[in-house]
Amino acid sequence: MSKEAKAETQPLTTPTCSSDVDNDIVKDLVLWRRKKLNATVLVVATTTWVLMEVYEFNFLTVISWVAIFVVASIFLYSNMLGILGKEPPNLLRLELTEETILRMGNTVRAWIEEAIRWVFLVSVEKDWPVFVGVEAGLWLLSCVGNCMDLLTLVFIGILVSAMVPLTYVKNEDKIKRFGEWLREKHKRCHEIIDEKAFNKIKSKIVEKKTG
Repeated sequence: MSKEAKAETQPLTTPTCSSDVDNDIVKDLVLWRRKKLNATVLVVATTTWVLMEVYEFNFLTVISWVAIFVVASIFLYSNMLGILGKEPPNLLRLELTEETILRMGNTVRAWIEEAIRWVFLVSVEKDWPVFVGVEAGLWLLSCVGNCMDLLTLVFIGILVSAMVPLTYVKNEDKIKRFGEWLREKHKRCHEIIDEKAFNKIKSKIVEKKTG
């Protein structure tokens, strides 16, 4: 069998990307280095939210319309190549490699493990301001969940993740100075509360024990 025949019979596989490449793509998206890809993500997210929230289409309807558009586009593209006398691509041989699936599964597992580890770390830590802050954040998240559904929350998250990092990069010095000022205020408030409240409680407990 010739090399050309072997190349034609060999199934096409998706390229395996390293974690560094994936991180570069995420950084490029966050910092708007790939404006076309950023615009595509925002357009898709906005269109999905408008269709499902404003026009109240359900998820199955939207997915069906997307599938219809993709199938029709591929059909017209293949026929146009046939009319022009070009060989259409053989998309039937595309497949996901086992390495790609394992990498995706390991990434999801790492996220879940990190979330569980973070929950136990906050619970075990004796730093009460961190505990109170986490509890307040979770309570605030539950209040937000009562005001909007998951799709709207995800859409807002996409918009925030697209705008906030770019704003941070452009105003990094000002934000760092403001963060240092907040840390100093937080440290001072913690010292005052610890001095006026907790020390008094400890001293009363000690007096009762000695008395």
